[in-house]
Amino acid sequence: MNAGLIILGVVVLMVIIFVSMYNKLVRLRNNRENAFADIDVQLQQRHDLIPQLVESVKGYMEHESGVLTRVTEARAAAMGASSINDKIKAENQLTSALGGLNVAVEAYPDLKASQNFMQLQNEISDVENKLAAVRRYFNSATREFNNAVEVFPSNLIAGMFKFNKEEMFEIDESERETLEKPPKISFN
Repeated sequence: MNAGLIILGVVVLMVIIFVSMYNKLVRLRNNRENAFADIDVQLQQRHDLIPQLVESVKGYMEHESGVLTRVTEARAAAMGASSINDKIKAENQLTSALGGLNVAVEAYPDLKASQNFMQLQNEISDVENKLAAVRRYFNSATREFNNAVEVFPSNLIAGMFKFNKEEMFEIDESERETLEKPPKISFN
């Protein structure tokens, strides 16, 4: 009888541990998805500002239509992305396209002096700062989830229930190269 109670106690303990690990994985996955929802809010604000930005520079940048087209197409792709991983890729392309627009704007001093353009630039800059903050939180939530998926013994439960390692929200390699280059300073 004592051996039966001990075995029953061990089985109950194992079930409790199993359920606890499973619930932790579910909480971490939901936390990651919630973190991406915060990113989605900021991305939507950015998407809403981009048409205004494109319209405000269109008159000045007659010879830069390729840059404006690239921004518009990247925005459409970003808005059409459905999964978190697709959105990450599309947003990286949009960020790159916006970087190209910022470089092109440098050649138009009248545009940079426009009050409407300056206000839009400030709003986009504010959204980008907020995006950076929520991306850090998302990446932290993703790292915590990925750790739980990969460490023993929760990796056994993760494998059984198809919890997989997820992507971080990182800038792509071409954008990283651009950011790592020192800025060119000219006093002309």
